[in-house]
Amino acid sequence: MGSDRNNTATEVFAAFLKLGLTSFGGPVAHLGYFRQEIVERRGWVDDRAYGDLVALSQFLPGPSSSQVGIALGAARAGIKGGLAAWLGFTLPSALVMILFALGVTLFAGGALDAGWLDGLKIVAVAVVARAVWSMGRQLCPNWPTAGFAVAAAAAVLIWPGPLGQIMAIALGGAAGWLFLDQGERETPQALNHGVSRPMAVACLALFALLLAFLPLGAALTTAQPLALADSFYRSGALVFGGGHVILPLLQAEVVPPGWIDRDAFLAGYGVAQALPGPLLTFSAYLGAMIDPRWAGLPAALLCLVAVFAPSFLLVIGMLPFWEALRRFGAAQAAMAGINAAVVGLLLAALYDPVWTGAIHAPEDFALALAAYGALAWAKLPPWLVVILCGLAGAALTSMN
Repeated sequence: MGSDRNNTATEVFAAFLKLGLTSFGGPVAHLGYFRQEIVERRGWVDDRAYGDLVALSQFLPGPSSSQVGIALGAARAGIKGGLAAWLGFTLPSALVMILFALGVTLFAGGALDAGWLDGLKIVAVAVVARAVWSMGRQLCPNWPTAGFAVAAAAAVLIWPGPLGQIMAIALGGAAGWLFLDQGERETPQALNHGVSRPMAVACLALFALLLAFLPLGAALTTAQPLALADSFYRSGALVFGGGHVILPLLQAEVVPPGWIDRDAFLAGYGVAQALPGPLLTFSAYLGAMIDPRWAGLPAALLCLVAVFAPSFLLVIGMLPFWEALRRFGAAQAAMAGINAAVVGLLLAALYDPVWTGAIHAPEDFALALAAYGALAWAKLPPWLVVILCGLAGAALTSMN
């Protein structure tokens, strides 16, 4: 039996490694790739069960596509399957981001002043603007939710930093609970999740303990690994709506303390747009840039695991309880308010640091508009748009 379980986990890893190498286009596109490979081609779950898992990912903080992958792996092969799915989906882009950080470190002195870097920062403007627009249309369908988003954006611009962002998310949830419709939803069919309740409770307890004690440990010691674990774990635990939304959280954690400068931050974020797999592998790049000893690998792995650990613990912990929780309209109303606040956080991030760090001249704005058009209307793949903007940035620099 154990051998069969190991073989099944290996099968999960192989399936998600393929997805990690080919899933371009961001979280929504990832969900389409997952359905094609797991539901249609392999038949591991049916469409209803897949829809239920997508709904769970929208309720929890964390990157939605990675959470769906973890849940699919757990449904196939228990906790080992969830871990195998995360590893296969994450590994390819994480390795590329670590290598990019190593290249920037080796060629420091010219690499971060090159024109291609300006192009990468500009393409980040287009990507985040598109995310604000698409998420706003989906998550702010009426005036109350649009108002929540605007209020959240104003709040985090007036009170920048992690505390302002946490308060905006919390107030968005409270506003949704108080002012949005809480009508009863239809009870869905049960999920086949393969996780016992005792294991689920243990995962939820570990999530809470880490969230409570990592900040305390970081405050009591000057050890950088513990400070990194705290910053990235908290960021991963507080991000609603996908990888783009973690941008302001991570920026507030790593740029003001001087761990990494804003140009290097935006350069890595721009490169991450061109890669398949989860955007949060950007955390591996940040870790490698913050602590480049031993080619940056230990810090990169620490930050990568820390930022995804909350998602893993919450998905495994919530699977057995999700059916009961999502019957209540109040929970979904609060989630709608949180999602609207998330749009506001992303709107604020579009202004600072993305816009203020990239747009300095009319030609920068023109290139950002072209990149937006290439993504939103021409439907060019993100990796191609990133490459083209990098080349355009280099060309603009050479002409000046």
